[in-house]
Amino acid sequence: MSSILKSLRLIADPTRLRILGLLRREDLSVVELQEVLGMGQSRISSQLSQLRQAKLVTDRRSGKNIIYAFGNDEAPLDERLVATLDLAAAEVPEATDDAAALELMLSKRRDKARAYFDALAGKFGRTYCPGRSWKALGESLLKLMPPLVIADLGAGEGTLSQLLAQRAEKVIAVDNSEKMVEFGTRVARENGYQNLEYRLGGIEDPPIAEASVDLAFLSQSLHHAVRPETAIAAAYRILKPGGRLIVLDLLKHQFEDARELYADLWLGFSELDLSRFLKGAGFADIEVSVVDRESEPPFFQTLLAMGMKGKR
Repeated sequence: MSSILKSLRLIADPTRLRILGLLRREDLSVVELQEVLGMGQSRISSQLSQLRQAKLVTDRRSGKNIIYAFGNDEAPLDERLVATLDLAAAEVPEATDDAAALELMLSKRRDKARAYFDALAGKFGRTYCPGRSWKALGESLLKLMPPLVIADLGAGEGTLSQLLAQRAEKVIAVDNSEKMVEFGTRVARENGYQNLEYRLGGIEDPPIAEASVDLAFLSQSLHHAVRPETAIAAAYRILKPGGRLIVLDLLKHQFEDARELYADLWLGFSELDLSRFLKGAGFADIEVSVVDRESEPPFFQTLLAMGMKGKR
């Protein structure tokens, strides 16, 4: 009876209950639990230690990692305790978010090709090689892009818009700053970009006709939106069926100075946030991943999210 009482006391804690809920679905490492729960390593490790001592979870080594699993290798858990876990989990408001975040994490785990290219990207540029640069690679890839109608939403001075205009059928650059639009228009004219048009407007209601563009970009602009989900929905509206949205933004961070330094309204987004925004707007074939990590403080990380508007 004492072990049952101890177990009940342990699962009364919401954090431990969330951990058990995740481990019932999948064996996970501490790092993976950190990613899903958004908590620090020491907090999670402390909770796992208590659950392990109570024989509610077991651990095993896999290379450099310790993998945790639900249950006890020596004997199955008491069915009454498992039933209590189910009842208690239904009262945890974060459970739905945990399940969605776990699915995202497992999707990334399965993507071995991405892991390979992440490792390759980490080596790129460390060793000098004459003529090799990200700019040269980007220019090469642009040449392969088919002629599309592209919307650059929150374009700023339009650096990305000007690069895209080299190959696009047409680029519509939208920004809510009159000075940015004036500057971008002048630069486009001076460089002879006949297919690059700047328009004054916000990303939550861009001045672009419905179903008129093939590709939409929100490059480091979504964290300036009052309602990010509205901006994503607006991008969906202006895309043609089969069109795609690409979002580049910051992973959620704690650098509060960004609000003053860069006029950021949001301190980045989680992978789950962007996945939800795209799914809520109606996008399909959604992919979200971290594609860059800065090496200098405050160590910003960049999220890439993509989605396709279904064909009718």
